[in-house]
Amino acid sequence: MAADSSPSSGPATSTGIGQARQAIEVKNYDLAVKVLSQSDEKSSADWHNLMGYSLRKKTPPDLPAAEKHYQMALEKDPKHRGALEYYGELLLLKNDLPGAEALLKRLEKACFFGCEELRDLKKSVADFKAKK
Repeated sequence: MAADSSPSSGPATSTGIGQARQAIEVKNYDLAVKVLSQSDEKSSADWHNLMGYSLRKKTPPDLPAAEKHYQMALEKDPKHRGALEYYGELLLLKNDLPGAEALLKRLEKACFFGCEELRDLKKSVADFKAKK
């Protein structure tokens, strides 16, 4: 997997989301899940993306729940760059290369001039292919 682009970038929209980003920054994913679960921002695409990321990265990961949160983030914001990248990485964990490549194409459209999320998912896809 490529080095993760930081889900902590960007302004905090609530104290809960800000605290979750801080927990993610220090890789305390269980705390991030707890903080997000208590947040009042549960309807935002950013909240779903952070919850999906935290669930995917915690030990043990909860990939089915993470996938649902990435899907919800993309329902709310179909061009959410973080959700497109992280959902693509989750699909690679599930050996779903076609699904990850479909998200990569969506990310290419969302990042017309390039972005960190696009570079990271491209690297993850390339690494996955190199291992096969």
